[in-house]
Amino acid sequence: MKKHSNVFVFGKEEPVVQAGPGITRKVLSYSDNMMICEIRLEKGAVLPAHIHPHEQSTTVLSGKLAYTVADETKEVQDGDSVWLAPNVPHGVSALEDTLVIDVFVPLREDFLP
Repeated sequence: MKKHSNVFVFGKEEPVVQAGPGITRKVLSYSDNMMICEIRLEKGAVLPAHIHPHEQSTTVLSGKLAYTVADETKEVQDGDSVWLAPNVPHGVSALEDTLVIDVFVPLREDFLP
C-alpha cells in the first residue's frame, strides 16, 4: 500500500517528536520515495554518529552545526547543505540553536507515527 502525506501539509499542525536531548523532529511531506523533515537542535545538542540505508540531504536554514561525515568534520551554517550517501556514518553537534530541513530518499518509515 502506498504511503504519502496530504497534498498540503501545514507545519504548525504537525506533531513534534523529541528525537534526543535538545533535538525535535517534525515530519512534513512524504511519499514512498522521499520524506522531508524539520529538525530543531538547541545549542549544545549532539546527535551521535549513526547510519541508515537512506540517502539524505540536510540544508541549514538558521544556526550552525559541526557536521561529521565518516571521519571529516566541517562547520555548516545558514544556506549550507550536506549530502549523504546511504550507510555513511554521520552525526552533528549544535554550535548554536539550529533549524534544518532533512530530505530522505526513500521514505523513513521509522519516522512515521
